[in-house]
Amino acid sequence: MIKLTNVSHDFEIGKKGKKTIIPVLKNVSLHVNKGEIVTVVGRSGSGKSTLLNVISGFIHPKQGEIMIDGLNVTGLSEAKFAEFRLEHLGFIFQSFQLIPSMTAYQNIELPLVLKGISEKERGKMTTEMLEKVGLGEFGEHYPSELSGGQQQRVSIARALIVNPPIILADEPTGSLDSETEEELLGFIKQLNKELGITFLIITHDEKVARIGHRTIEIADGKIVKEAVAV
Repeated sequence: MIKLTNVSHDFEIGKKGKKTIIPVLKNVSLHVNKGEIVTVVGRSGSGKSTLLNVISGFIHPKQGEIMIDGLNVTGLSEAKFAEFRLEHLGFIFQSFQLIPSMTAYQNIELPLVLKGISEKERGKMTTEMLEKVGLGEFGEHYPSELSGGQQQRVSIARALIVNPPIILADEPTGSLDSETEEELLGFIKQLNKELGITFLIITHDEKVARIGHRTIEIADGKIVKEAVAV
């Protein structure tokens, strides 16, 4: 589902003539198979968030090739990658990234609006998704009226609403208490088992890392270790 081959990226800082190049990813090659949960761990500054941004197309790598769901996305324009993301990728963020002026229902519905789905069909799909994530009674609540766990479930529902084969998650439990974290991790495993969704999860939390079928450790922009769950 995801394959990176010799991907490298660096950032330039400083003014013209006095630029400093800081390597962030260094010839990274990895793969994520269909139906896998793969977790990526590493210290702050190791390059794991840049890795996620490169895969999702928010950053274009300086070198290497990226294949996602059978398509070489390396050279896609921003507009084409935006279209690709809408069809193939769902996102879960630590800070939920919900729009505060929209209800839970409206936040979940938004990707369908962007896709041009009819209002009637949007209503059916959004209502079903609210039920699926256990928030059937909270559709008219605004994010500020929901708990952290409920907000993250809205975020997951929004990611799932377009039925993407792949979900990318960046520290998905970072803003949750331990009890809510356990609940969310169980939900991710359920989605993976029942719907076959492929997950790539960036985390620094050992508990989150343990739900992966494989765990990849990155340090100083390089993959230094890979472990298969036992």
